[in-house]
Amino acid sequence: MRKTHLIAFLSLVILFSALIGCSGKKVAPVSERIAKIWTASKVDENKVTVYTKGGVTNVRNYTTFKLDLSQAPTVKYTEFDGNTFVGKYSVPSDSRLVLTELTPSPTGANSTIEFTINSIDDNNLSLTRTTASQKTGNTTNDYTLTNP
Repeated sequence: MRKTHLIAFLSLVILFSALIGCSGKKVAPVSERIAKIWTASKVDENKVTVYTKGGVTNVRNYTTFKLDLSQAPTVKYTEFDGNTFVGKYSVPSDSRLVLTELTPSPTGANSTIEFTINSIDDNNLSLTRTTASQKTGNTTNDYTLTNP
């Protein structure tokens, strides 16, 4: 009788271990999850919101802003004023996105723009530009982007 209980108990332990081990969903690395086309849904300049998608009182119009990372390692970056830059991108860590070899070179950027990745999920990306943008009056910009 004890042998039967022991076998039943061990079978349950193995079953639960298998269920727990298999139920964990593996998350793809940031470098794979970021490889999409992103558009602005909200932009803050120096912590002041200047654009909200669909907003009627926006200070600046970011409707043309686009960060196309869908063809790694190529980036196509379109700023709020419609100027488009093409170059390469890398994700050297889970918290950094670096755009390099941008042509033409963005104002004051020496062909490179770097962002801190604040958060990312399937359809949302939050970035902070690590250097001030001369186009927006030397502001530090926070971007909340969506993948439509």
